[in-house]
Amino acid sequence: MGKRHHPKRGSMGYSPRKRADNETPRFGAWPEAGNESRLQGFAGYKAGMTHAFVRDYRPTSTTSGQEVQMPITVLETPPMKVAGIRFYENTSYGLKTLTETWAKNIDKELGERISMPKKMEKKSFEKKDVDDVRVLCYTLPKLVSGVPKKKPELMEIRVGGGTIEQRIEYANSVLGKEITVSQFTKEGQMIDVAGVTKGKGFQGAVKRWGVKLLTHKNSKRRRQAGNQGPWNPSYVLSEVPQAGQTGYHQRTEFNKRILKVGEKGEEITPKGGFLHYGNVRNNYVIIHGSVPGPIKRMVRLRDPIRLKGVKVEKPEVTYISTASKQGV
Repeated sequence: MGKRHHPKRGSMGYSPRKRADNETPRFGAWPEAGNESRLQGFAGYKAGMTHAFVRDYRPTSTTSGQEVQMPITVLETPPMKVAGIRFYENTSYGLKTLTETWAKNIDKELGERISMPKKMEKKSFEKKDVDDVRVLCYTLPKLVSGVPKKKPELMEIRVGGGTIEQRIEYANSVLGKEITVSQFTKEGQMIDVAGVTKGKGFQGAVKRWGVKLLTHKNSKRRRQAGNQGPWNPSYVLSEVPQAGQTGYHQRTEFNKRILKVGEKGEEITPKGGFLHYGNVRNNYVIIHGSVPGPIKRMVRLRDPIRLKGVKVEKPEVTYISTASKQGV
């Protein structure tokens, strides 16, 4: 365990490589927003990938200003619904829940996810004690034809920007209502994407850690680490690459560019639909590059927490491929 004078090194996000506890990703931190109160996150479902021709917006790229082909990921983002508001106060032990408010018109499908209280007693509080405001939102997978489930995912999204009074007022204005992805982001913005990666089961050290194959003169086997570590201490250290669970880990990718936000899914659906997904029927978001997780996996979006020196401008998308992905 790390000590105060000698903290633990390395990223704990990559070791131990065990299965994610929940398929709904979690964000441990939220960035500060501007002067206008708004939601700082959203969620969508990964429909698939295709390619597009975009005017290169990267100023330091060798093809800056030229039309280039880019890989893109399409996320179907149906509306989400705000089920409640949670107020936090800052204590010496971190954020502590002060009180919460729940909406009255909650869909019955949410009762399959959590036990809904029959009677909500709202605790009185003073606005001066509130240090952070977040809303409890749940997805509406019943609107998505490509995802075979009806049970919604429940998550907490921070309300940022403005003063505490403005955040509380904004949260109360969206309580019990549907919110869309356009209330969270717009074209040209940078976002962070979190998702649970594709599970690959129990795999060996070579596939799991990328260690080098041993020589053909090795007496026993090739696809393992060269040794199990020192004699003392007399146990195998956690740093030694061994076989185990591979994939199905939560991963967050930073600074992904939003190329397009649209409302008509048929305009970007390939002929015959996306492989193993089908047609996009709701609002959608197009992201430059790839995102974690397989097809149909829910991914979460957040305001960028490591954004520095990136110019936000609407990209010029000239062509989006809707050619068939069926292999014909």
